[in-house]
Amino acid sequence: MFQICECKLSRSGPPATIVAIDEESPNGTLLVENMQINGVAEGPDRTISLSLRDNYNYWVILDPARQSLYLNSTGRVLDRDPPSFIQSIVVQVQCTNELIGTVILHEVRIVVRDRNDNAPHFQQPRYYVAISELTPVGTTIFSGFSGNNGATDIDDGPNGQIEYTIQYNPKDPTANRTFDIPLTLFGSVVLRERLNYEEITRYLVIIQANDRAPSPSDRRTATTTLTVDVLDGDDLGPMFLPCTLVGNTRDCSPITYLASVLELTEPNKTNPLNVTPPIQAVDQDRNIQPPSDRPGILYSILIGKPASYAEYFSLNRTTAELMLLKPIDRELYRRFDLVIKAEQDNGHPLPAFANLQIEVLDENNQAPYFLESGYHGYVSEASPVGTTVATNVTLSAPLTIIALDNDVEEARDPQLHFSLDSYSHVFSISTTGIRRYLTLLQPVDRETQDSYTFTLLASDGVQQSAPVIVTITVLDANDNTPTFSNVSYSVNLFTDMSPGESVIKMSAVDSDAGENGQISYHILAGDQGKFLINSSTGVITVAPGAELTVGRSYALTVEAVDNGPAPHRRSSITTVYIEVLPPNNQSPPRFPRQQYNLEISEAMRTGATLLNLQAVDREKDPITYKIHSGDINGNFALSGYLILDKPLDRESLDHYILIVTASDGRPDGTSTAVVNVVVTDVNDNDPVFNSSLPVNLTVTEEQDNAFVGQIVATDLDLGANGQVHYRLVNHQTLFSINASGAIRTAVPLDREVRESHYFLVVEASDGAVDPRRSRLTLSVTVLDVDDNSPIFSQQSYNINLPENSPEDTVILQLKATDADLISNLTYRIRAEGLDPEITRLFRVDPVTGELSVLKVLDFEALAASEPMYTFTVEAADVEGTMPPGHASVTVRILVSDMNDFAPSFRQPVYRGMVAPNAVKGTIVTTVMANDSDPAGTPAGLIRYKVDQEAYPYSASIFDVDEEKGHVVTRVNLNEEPNLKFRLGVVAYDHGEPVKENTTLVEITVLQPSVIPVFTREEYRFPPVSEEAAVGTPVGIIMAAAVNQTIVYSIVEGNEGGVFSLNKTTGEISTAKPLDYETNSSYVLKVEADSMRVVSSNLRAPSKCNNTIPNTKKMYLEFEHFKNEMQKKKKSIFSYLIHQKKTY
Repeated sequence: MFQICECKLSRSGPPATIVAIDEESPNGTLLVENMQINGVAEGPDRTISLSLRDNYNYWVILDPARQSLYLNSTGRVLDRDPPSFIQSIVVQVQCTNELIGTVILHEVRIVVRDRNDNAPHFQQPRYYVAISELTPVGTTIFSGFSGNNGATDIDDGPNGQIEYTIQYNPKDPTANRTFDIPLTLFGSVVLRERLNYEEITRYLVIIQANDRAPSPSDRRTATTTLTVDVLDGDDLGPMFLPCTLVGNTRDCSPITYLASVLELTEPNKTNPLNVTPPIQAVDQDRNIQPPSDRPGILYSILIGKPASYAEYFSLNRTTAELMLLKPIDRELYRRFDLVIKAEQDNGHPLPAFANLQIEVLDENNQAPYFLESGYHGYVSEASPVGTTVATNVTLSAPLTIIALDNDVEEARDPQLHFSLDSYSHVFSISTTGIRRYLTLLQPVDRETQDSYTFTLLASDGVQQSAPVIVTITVLDANDNTPTFSNVSYSVNLFTDMSPGESVIKMSAVDSDAGENGQISYHILAGDQGKFLINSSTGVITVAPGAELTVGRSYALTVEAVDNGPAPHRRSSITTVYIEVLPPNNQSPPRFPRQQYNLEISEAMRTGATLLNLQAVDREKDPITYKIHSGDINGNFALSGYLILDKPLDRESLDHYILIVTASDGRPDGTSTAVVNVVVTDVNDNDPVFNSSLPVNLTVTEEQDNAFVGQIVATDLDLGANGQVHYRLVNHQTLFSINASGAIRTAVPLDREVRESHYFLVVEASDGAVDPRRSRLTLSVTVLDVDDNSPIFSQQSYNINLPENSPEDTVILQLKATDADLISNLTYRIRAEGLDPEITRLFRVDPVTGELSVLKVLDFEALAASEPMYTFTVEAADVEGTMPPGHASVTVRILVSDMNDFAPSFRQPVYRGMVAPNAVKGTIVTTVMANDSDPAGTPAGLIRYKVDQEAYPYSASIFDVDEEKGHVVTRVNLNEEPNLKFRLGVVAYDHGEPVKENTTLVEITVLQPSVIPVFTREEYRFPPVSEEAAVGTPVGIIMAAAVNQTIVYSIVEGNEGGVFSLNKTTGEISTAKPLDYETNSSYVLKVEADSMRVVSSNLRAPSKCNNTIPNTKKMYLEFEHFKNEMQKKKKSIFSYLIHQKKTY
């Protein structure tokens, strides 16, 4: 049976053997360790034989003895990815049963597992997309990685899955924050931040593709660039040109366009008006595509001052041409300030605005004028073309030329045309601006021409200025090389020449000035220690200790170098050939030098020795000296020494060239030398003022930097000694003077505040260290301008006007002053907002300023209204030409009461009764007086007092309450019954003057009784208005009884409880509001009870004698009256109280 089992699998499970192997596994990798097939495949006991079938490309090797399978990848790679696509290998292991000859095939499946051995690969080298700057944030702007258009990875599974991210680009740092890929597996690029074409027009977005290998460290990546071009969108409005950016922003500085129009010019002669710069606006979105989609610009005038601008100007909607609509009178308008608007014709909400200033020009009847009488500028000969001419030798500031035109405001560019009468090919002047500058049109050469003088004119097209002289000095630059007159020199010497004796004087010429033209000399080679050269004079001499040998020759190389700045020094060389000869016994006298240069001050004293000119004669012969020529005035003498014989004057002659000779008397025994004498300046001249210029000057007040006058001084001295400087000795804070002598105001002068006349002292000094000075006194008169308003002497006037003042009474003298020289003040009451009543009551004299009252005023008639009148009085300068020209002041007139009426008592006689033993302070009766003067005024305020002189004894017993009029006991009484007292009571007011009235009070002492007795036969109380408040006192009733306390009560007539009665004091008051229309009168019955009677129950019935309390009836009636001023109905109470007796 075992023969049948051979070749079968000894294991259980599926028949096929399945194994897995990584791609790129090395050759010999074990695939199957043991096939587990029954039988022996090797050796003498072999029962089976094993072989491979269907072994494609021989990828598998079989080891029959071990039944093992191995990978065969010799010279190749097992690659699962394209192009090999080896994802699995299937082979058959054939087993032959050697015992019975049967064959069994065992299938082996080898699965090739993927390794992440391939990086993603983009299908395109770069990607591109264009989007509008108006694209909303969150929009997908690129989805070009979908399908097979993006990155691919030939690996399998996660190793071949792609995800996309945006990486930081150091060359475009903003790209990674502007865009985003929220869904990394899809790779769609989304806008993350708002775009702005005006800031960035292109983004370079680096996009990375990586696979999704399980281990992040094993993942492979690839990158590409997505170019995002931003297209211009219509997100900006127009902007006016030219645009000057503000700092580093994209905002334009506000622009003001300027235009002018001549007054009274007809529109057809000037339209369209010239505007500087031309009005133009452009859409800031300049690259909207296609161009047909770009909006147009519409122009308009938004607002302007004066408000009538629309009557005179219009702006073309599409061309922006400024059109004049009608002539303008400059007396009405001198300038228009307009705001113009530019907007797109598609309704874009962002318009642009600019200012437009239009000047109305005066008729051109004034000629331009220069501020300076002349100008002096400087330019270096090394300056390139286009250099601006400077105002000083240091070239630190430009030369400024200013010309003005009184037809144009001083602060504005008069737009003058300047012209040069010559050298216009060398210099040009700027064409615009108040300040003009000269520039160089071609190179200049100081050595050819060291200065340029020309005449400058300014013209406004009609009028022409007076000419001014402009002088341009060309400053030296080191542009010339020292030059010897000969290429070489030959000199013969003698062996007997002494050390220090002159051989030859070298002379080189440098056309430059100053240090650039100063030459130094040096022997560069060939002297062999025999010769020396003076570096300043160029004289070559025999060196000390030198021995000259006959027949010897020397070739000296001599250099001449200027003293310009070290980097720019120039030099040249020459050769001096020297031959040594035997001694010569017949040579003429010889000067040490052939040329001498000497500078002498013009202040040098006569007789002074100026120069040693002694010549040397080899034979020691006598020498005769002579000035051959050049001393035309005989200023010098020569005797071997040059001596000053006469005083020098540089201003007359500043340079001498003396030819001097030395002779030993033989025919050929004369030699010559040249002495150049320069006379230097001494500060011996004072500056002299030009007497032809005026010294009496005028200037108009209130003008800043106004021209006052011009002074000119000259100084004949040279250099700094002749440079004139000006200064003001006094009034430096008010006036200024410039370098050319032009005097201007430093501040606006106010003739009224300061002075109207100044004596201005001007000093001219030269530029010497110890300068000489001259002074000139100028008379400056300040011309008046009507620039002051009148001023009242007080800030306000408060007048107390007594009533009843006669008509035309002058109640106030108004006084205003005007500081101007000429003023004509007129007074008037301001009519604006004025109550017409004022002009009917008061009048101000327009010339004198007297304020008078036109009517007799009655204070009582005014009492219902405010007795004060307030109004404004103006003082106007009718001659004034400048605002403000008027002043105003407030006048308050208080009409005062004159106390027209004296107080009047309502009764001629008042009666009262009092108990014989009444205590101090007992009220006996009450007096009441009225005053027709207005209530609340001192004249209407009533007070009471006892007339001490009328009844002195009564006055010592009784008194009166000052305010209420209560007549009271002054002391405790102890009087006989039935005794009568007379008391004089005075009612007086507090008016001016005080008025008073007197009444009589009769007081009866009662019989002793416990029954109260009313003190008056009748009570009449003052009227009370129906509008009186609750609690208003109406009146007081009083009764008396011996040693009794009185209790008061209302017994009839007060059914509605309208009144209340104080039971102790007897005062009646309102308890409820009163209404005249409901009830115009009341009759009250009041009762006075003795507390003793009440407590003893002694009150009798109404008809019982002596037991019935004393009663009174009080009748209250209302009456109408009308206020004539207010026409308002009011009501008063009239109380009629009748006394009745009941028995």
